[in-house]
Amino acid sequence: MKIAACGRLIPILLIILVGCPAAIAQRGGKAEPNRIEFKRGTTSTIISGTVRGDEEAEYVLAAKKGQRLIIKLTSFPTRSSSFEILAPDNDAPRFEYHAIYNYSGTLPRTGDYLIIVSQPPESRGTSRHKLTVSIQ
Repeated sequence: MKIAACGRLIPILLIILVGCPAAIAQRGGKAEPNRIEFKRGTTSTIISGTVRGDEEAEYVLAAKKGQRLIIKLTSFPTRSSSFEILAPDNDAPRFEYHAIYNYSGTLPRTGDYLIIVSQPPESRGTSRHKLTVSIQ
């Protein structure tokens, strides 16, 4: 009796194992950006990460129209990462900062700003970065 039950269980397990990757792939392969949050009473934070090749590290920051956003990017090896900023809903204005490592400006609208850290085309290997983000 136990052998017969085991014989029916194996095909069921195979169906589950074969079907799982398809279900996972249907959800999409891109992870959600990491949300930048400030500790209570602070207006800045430091985020660390790594990128390699064509990988991107994505961060999202909720901010209000008229606030001043200041971003400083440092990386090791030096200048092996750069970043770009996209306004809420990817609408204009779109800020692009490839090979530029600092940004300071007044935000044009309220919403979630996407910060994308990547490697410039001339960079090789793994880049470790620190992103200092401040809102005033």
